[in-house]
Amino acid sequence: MASQVRIPDSIAVHDLQGELLLLNSTTGVSVSLDPMGTRMWQLIHDHHALDKVLDTLLHEYNVTEARCVHDLLSFVARMLEEGFIETGDVETS
Repeated sequence: MASQVRIPDSIAVHDLQGELLLLNSTTGVSVSLDPMGTRMWQLIHDHHALDKVLDTLLHEYNVTEARCVHDLLSFVARMLEEGFIETGDVETS
């Protein structure tokens, strides 16, 4: 949970009535996110630090920490695998 992730510039995001459609213009891969995936994406965009994302999710949803950690790590693994997020240094402005 101490990892930081960032969204590459090659990712286009389209809001479809509260759910997001992501397009990786480098690979041509797209994915649609359900409301929970959309919220995780927004928090990753805002915070970059997974521990902060987890804290926010735990405050917003009635879910156990173990379940939330599992769901967040599964989401991050899928997004990393498909090139929608990257790990490493995150620039802050």
